[in-house]
Amino acid sequence: MRIPKINSNSYGGRWIGSGIVIGAVIPFLLWLLFHKFYWGFSILGGVILLAFLIIFMIEMHQDSAKIPYYERDLKESIVFRPEEEYPVIRSSICTGEKMAGFKNRKTGHFKEVMLIRSPEDLKRFQKIYELDDIKTEY
Repeated sequence: MRIPKINSNSYGGRWIGSGIVIGAVIPFLLWLLFHKFYWGFSILGGVILLAFLIIFMIEMHQDSAKIPYYERDLKESIVFRPEEEYPVIRSSICTGEKMAGFKNRKTGHFKEVMLIRSPEDLKRFQKIYELDDIKTEY
């Protein structure tokens, strides 16, 4: 089981949402009902938002410039099966755009993995999937 990081798109919103609900919405509703402001909820909501901010900043500092966020789990999300697929760089004749991916040996279906803009991108693709030689198709 993998615990999601707080700065992923689906997980950070929950922290922010719960902090706003506890710190602003609930105190406002209680004030409307009882005409009394409960500071405890606002303080708790503020603590949740502050904790989110601190953890988010720590994770961003740890992750900065190491691996782009969209490549962190690339190998797990797009699986390479060498017995069924082979690595290919698909290059457009017209625009020169290059896309790295895997082509199915039987069906010929191309699975796009990564846009290749520079030689460094190609090296990263090879490093992520532990590849040596990649064929280019036009």
